[in-house]
This record gives sequence, structure tokens and C-alpha cells, in this order.
Amino acid sequence: MPELPEVETTRRGIAPLVEGQEVTGVVTRQPRLRWLVPEFLPAVLPGQRLRQVARRAKYLLLRFDRGTLVLHLGMSGSLRVVQAHTPPAAHDHFDLVLGNRCLRLRDPRRFGAVLWTEEPPETHPLLRHLGPEPLSADFSGEYLYQRSRGRHAPVKSFIMNNQVVVGVGNIYASEALFAAGIHPGRAAGRISLARYRRLAESIQTTLESAIGQGGTTLRDFQQVDGNPGYFVQSLQVYGRAGAACPRCGGTIRQRVIGQRSSYYCPGCQR
Repeated sequence: MPELPEVETTRRGIAPLVEGQEVTGVVTRQPRLRWLVPEFLPAVLPGQRLRQVARRAKYLLLRFDRGTLVLHLGMSGSLRVVQAHTPPAAHDHFDLVLGNRCLRLRDPRRFGAVLWTEEPPETHPLLRHLGPEPLSADFSGEYLYQRSRGRHAPVKSFIMNNQVVVGVGNIYASEALFAAGIHPGRAAGRISLARYRRLAESIQTTLESAIGQGGTTLRDFQQVDGNPGYFVQSLQVYGRAGAACPRCGGTIRQRVIGQRSSYYCPGCQR
């Protein structure tokens, strides 16, 4: 599933190509995504100018003059900018036509979303309860420490909770906890402020590194230009059960936490 770094990579890739452009057409080939694509979009969007491509968590927000298109890439979706006359391939379900260019959504599993709101997008039901962005000034070790008090859930589940902080997916949670030296199964409420400061910094560093390398390719994520993300080459523990720890030489282990595979070094993480 595309996570925050992959979605941010997509945002940065498409924004310079589409911002400021006027919508000249909308094509919906398959309306049955996670939710139905609004059938009124061809009547509402043409003539509006795309003012900004923003992101909130894993949602892309295409801001227009009179509303916002909310996009989600689902399990295996992708957005690409192609020439408007490019024939659609299988699973190319939605086109936003911008003159001679087209912003095209491909979604093989159809878990993505194309939604429309004329209200401030932060008030949308899918967005209103989300926690802070991990790369924003609202996120810190102090914030994590305060939110964690009294919590018995594993710290890995805690930082993957979108109501606590958005965008820390399974891969990046394992990597950040390793970098911070914190065992993923440790109770969130039993971690000190100093260690949460280190964890917040590790989360930010891990995500920034992944964004800089275009995301992580484990199944079928590709950047907007069709190239894979390369952060997979930098993974320290994720997917490396049985391998030697790059820090201490011990054996990396795997266990299931919150129904997700977790990878850690018992010698380095406590």
C-alpha cells in the first residue's frame, strides 16, 4: 500500500505539471472504487483551475476554485500525468483532463477513492479526526509522551494509530523504532520522555529519507514517472528476519504486533 512517503513523492511529482491548469474534461471509466466516484464531476470541474496539489496523511487534496477533489491511492493505485490522447490501459479508471495533459488514476484493486467536497477539506469525515503530520511543527517527542500516558498498547501500534500521528506505516514504524532503539512490543505508556524525543526524531528522519529516495517498492508502487522507489535498499530491519543486525550483528527477529509483521533486533531494542 502506498504510504505517506509514496503519496508525498506522487504529490511532488505531479504538482509542477498540473498546478495552475484549467480542467477541460473529466472521464470516469469505472465509478466503483472504494466509494462511488461522484457522477456530477463532469458538470462541476470543467472550467475550474487547479490551484494547488496538497496532501493530508495519505490523501491528496486537489484544490480548485470552488472545492477540493480528495484522492486516495488505495492498496495499489497510482497517479500519472500523461498526454491527453494516450489510450487508457486496464485499470485506468479516472482521468482529469487539463488541456493537452491528463492526470490519470490507475487502481487495479479499486480500493482508492475520488471524492469531492465544497467544505474545508479538514472538516471532511475522512480527515477531521486525523492526528498531526509527522513532519510538522505539531509533532514532537513531548507530544508523543503526553498522548501515550496510561496506554498499554505496544508502542508500534501506538505510532501507527492515525489519530495519534498520520503516515507512520508498518515499514516506517519498524525502521524508526530500530533507529530509536525501542522494542516494538514495549507498552507505549512505559517509555520515557527522552526516548520519545529520540523516537520522534527517528520517525521524521526515516520518513524524510524515504521521501528523498522516492518511497519504498515492496509490491507494485511506482513513482509518478514510472520508476520505483529506492528506500527499500536502505531498510535496516524490515523484511530481514534471520539476517544479521547492521548495528550489533545479532539476529533480526519477526513477530506479529497488532496483526502486522514487525521486525526488530532484541539486542539493540529494549
